[in-house]
Amino acid sequence: MACSQTITCPACGSSEVRKAGYNAHDVPRYRCANELCSKKSFMLTYRYKAYELGIKETIVDMALNSSGVRDTARVLGVSKGTVISMIYPRNSRQS
Repeated sequence: MACSQTITCPACGSSEVRKAGYNAHDVPRYRCANELCSKKSFMLTYRYKAYELGIKETIVDMALNSSGVRDTARVLGVSKGTVISMIYPRNSRQS
């Protein structure tokens, strides 16, 4: 009995997904074949939680609701540096 898994792109929801090799830790990569998709390459499981879908929006939402950097990092399981870099991106800083 063969098992199959339908994989959809997390950005556009398209089922036009192709294999795109493996990363350094032997986790399979996938590539979205939809030309209009904003996210071309993705994995089903990430080693670090900051790369997962929706983490950036959650960090910004928690910052707007007065959560501190340490509290946000502890709740989401990411580093404090990641929280700071997502709240204050480098290209928008003014010197």
